[in-house]
Amino acid sequence: MPNKHKTFKVFAMIVPFVLAFSVATSSAQDRDYDPEARLAELGITLRKASSPVANYVNAVQTGNLLYLSGKGPLRPDGTLAVGKVGADLSVEEGYEAARLTGIQLIATMKDELGELSRVRRIVKALGMVNAAPDFGAHPAVINGFSDLMVEVFGERGRHARSAIGMGSLPDNIAVEIEVIVEVE
Repeated sequence: MPNKHKTFKVFAMIVPFVLAFSVATSSAQDRDYDPEARLAELGITLRKASSPVANYVNAVQTGNLLYLSGKGPLRPDGTLAVGKVGADLSVEEGYEAARLTGIQLIATMKDELGELSRVRRIVKALGMVNAAPDFGAHPAVINGFSDLMVEVFGERGRHARSAIGMGSLPDNIAVEIEVIVEVE
């Protein structure tokens, strides 16, 4: 019995130090957290998020969750990346389309939140790939989105996700992605 009591005392003495270190590390990470500066470092300029073309909105916030409507790959010149991955487009071109879609989603976050530093976590993404019937590398395509989220938001950008193939997407876009974001 006396050994258990000593173990508890040691544990009780260590816990406050571990918690203090954890808070200090978290605070240091928060001070360095500037997604908008990271976008500038990456040479990414956000455009105003595109407006919905039907009876829905770009985003809905409930509590601390922001649900973003699906967006597609809009190039800087205003054209869409279109075509079926595995037929018209390579995996690499699909990856780039997913990255472009990620930029559109970040623009939507910025429009909705005002400041990207309010993003606490990219929680979940649903990536849809306009794919040829025999195509199977959907995750490799959606990695374009996932890699961008980590580049911009760091560990906060790591998310759960699904990557699925579709027989078609609106306007023949190569990729559509919707996201759930935890916000402050």
